[in-house]
Amino acid sequence: MSYAIKQPPVYTEDDYYRLPENVRAELIDGQFYSMSAPSRIHQTLLIELCTIINNYLKSKKGSCRVYPAPFAVKLFSDNKTVVEPDISVICSPSKLTDRGCTGAPDWIIEITSPSNPEHDYIEKLNLYKHAGVREYWIADPITAKITVYHLEEFRFQMDTYTFQDKIKAGIYEDLWINFQDLSL
Repeated sequence: MSYAIKQPPVYTEDDYYRLPENVRAELIDGQFYSMSAPSRIHQTLLIELCTIINNYLKSKKGSCRVYPAPFAVKLFSDNKTVVEPDISVICSPSKLTDRGCTGAPDWIIEITSPSNPEHDYIEKLNLYKHAGVREYWIADPITAKITVYHLEEFRFQMDTYTFQDKIKAGIYEDLWINFQDLSL
């Protein structure tokens, strides 16, 4: 005698967009992951980084744009993964839709949550690498460290910095972010 093993439901992009407005969640491989409200330091870091990046991009007058969370990023065409990176930099206007971004952003920055840092360091790192994100930063306010992953084809490099360092954005020739200058 055989028994069917009950499988969890597989959700899609349509289910993601039907979530109530007050529910923060990401859809990864057909499963929802709830997101807690960010802390004050998280939001301060988000605003500081977005401001620096946005000012840089505006000065270059190019096609790149920066978007802070909540901003939906549909990484793959399978409709089963929609994430909300803390900061997304997209340089291809064709990826932008009224709902967010379809495809891999060029640069993503995640600010870790004390409740689940592994999500950013393991699951999202693998997702972003597989999707084709060129550069991925993880800023950890608890340890005051920034981990930078260069994920471009044929290159996987990881560097670790502190909130006392000046860090070069690898996808640009002349963008440096001095974490000592941030008002944290």
